[in-house]
Amino acid sequence: MRRALPVTFALTSFLSAPLFAAGPAVDEVLEHYGDIALAGYEDSLFTAQALDKAIDALLAKPDETTLQAAKEAWTAARVPYQQTEAYRFGNAIVDDWEGKVNAWPLDEGLIDYVDGDWYGEESEENPAYTANVIANPVLMLGNEEIDASEITPALLESLHELDGVEANVATGYHAIEFLLWGQDLNGTEKGAGERPATDFSLDNCTGGNCDRRRDYLKAASELLISDLEEMVANWQDDGAARQALAEQGETGGLATIFTGLGSLSYGELAGERTKLGLMLHDPEEEHDCFSDNTHFSHFYDALGIRNVYNGEYSRVDGSKLEGPSLSDLVAANDADVDARIRAELDATQAAMQAMVDAAAEGDTFDVLIASGNRDGNQLVQNAVDALVAQTKGFEEAMVTLNVDEVSIEGSDSLDNPDAVAQ
Repeated sequence: MRRALPVTFALTSFLSAPLFAAGPAVDEVLEHYGDIALAGYEDSLFTAQALDKAIDALLAKPDETTLQAAKEAWTAARVPYQQTEAYRFGNAIVDDWEGKVNAWPLDEGLIDYVDGDWYGEESEENPAYTANVIANPVLMLGNEEIDASEITPALLESLHELDGVEANVATGYHAIEFLLWGQDLNGTEKGAGERPATDFSLDNCTGGNCDRRRDYLKAASELLISDLEEMVANWQDDGAARQALAEQGETGGLATIFTGLGSLSYGELAGERTKLGLMLHDPEEEHDCFSDNTHFSHFYDALGIRNVYNGEYSRVDGSKLEGPSLSDLVAANDADVDARIRAELDATQAAMQAMVDAAAEGDTFDVLIASGNRDGNQLVQNAVDALVAQTKGFEEAMVTLNVDEVSIEGSDSLDNPDAVAQ
């Protein structure tokens, strides 16, 4: 299903510049905000490199043990990356790049074989719906012939969002996820994708075209690493993202932070990734739909929001980054507002933890949103409600700090639910 373009709403105060009673210097808050971004992307790169090594081991000896290890490496790589998503929406350099690594949902028939009874044979919206790059060295898109004889990172880049269709996701975490797990054919019942390790075997190939499937997986992994290297460079002290943030000035820098926090919290996570699937009871609206890892992706998205507000981040090596924060700034000007926001952030994390706990018992996100699963639906709705509440807290903080011209992404599922059914 394709989404309508998200709506936005703007919060504008009567003052054009922040006036602070006390607290840390704004430039120190912005610098530490950049430090957390750098650490998060460095950790994302490190875990992507570990995933690449696990993929190498899988390709060297395709069996259920090496496949499981690659899956676990993929899941581990999601932990730091999801925490960086709080840098979307406000930072244009991140938004312009993000689709290469985390775009979803994807029409997986572009990449590999699919179950036609489940997936269908064609789409009016996507001519490449079942193009199957892995099976076809030459792709025909209308009258255009595409040479896919050699599967390389460059080819995958050229195929990403092919023909202007956003669902033609050829690169990033979710392309790799599909290749490792295969389709999840369980609907809203328990169970994830079950791709056999022999889909990567040269000696005992299942699924056909195992050599090209191996090439695709390796190319996608290499491309993910190079894309993350790009973003790590952007957040170095002299990187483009740091420079763009500095050019915004103090007011603009704070607006950048609030735009990211509010938009991820409200329109993206509460709306597009959570409420929409709940309304439709549709497992195709599950963010990590092949692996059934959505509960953790949502948990770490929410944690990333809390990290940025509190000015803290726990690195994959066990160290912790702490420094001048938005929370410090808000607390110095209105301690009650800050206390409410911190409590709301904790409540959101607790609601996310409840979904993680349910998943540990087999009730993953797709099971929780099933029609008729009243208790599961309520767990998901609790997370939505908590995210909406914390977004309202961010609005209070914007007023407290006299930060204006902040546009927060919305979602039809929250703002215009009647449109979702159309």
